[in-house]
Amino acid sequence: MEKIAVIYWSGTGNTELMAKYVAEGAKAAGAEADVFSVSDFSQGQLGEYARYALGCPAMGAEELEDSEFQPFYEAVKPALNGKKVALFGSYGWGGGEWMNPWKADAEAAGLVLVAEPLAIENAPDDAGKAACQELGKTLATA
Repeated sequence: MEKIAVIYWSGTGNTELMAKYVAEGAKAAGAEADVFSVSDFSQGQLGEYARYALGCPAMGAEELEDSEFQPFYEAVKPALNGKKVALFGSYGWGGGEWMNPWKADAEAAGLVLVAEPLAIENAPDDAGKAACQELGKTLATA
């Protein structure tokens, strides 16, 4: 089983909680999964992992967080071309529309999305936890 990096940015803790559940799901499927906040993951670590789960909440006008996550994503995107990736994040308003342009951008950059991106309003409830775990399992077994 290939190693998975679950990399996220979280302002309120909701996307961080999602990241932990995604990793739980991947581990339950037999994968080795490590969880990192975006500030704790360096581009030099990319070679240690074969699959990636990227998490970022909706910010501002339905966009990715622009001071840490967006620059990180832009920097690593070329290295993720052809790699299996899952996208996830939380939102508090707007219905999760920020995920649509992020998905389109990821696919245009050659990232292989293993499932539809997962957007959860506020903190994940029991159904949200299960959806995150399922996303992790899908990433591990795709």
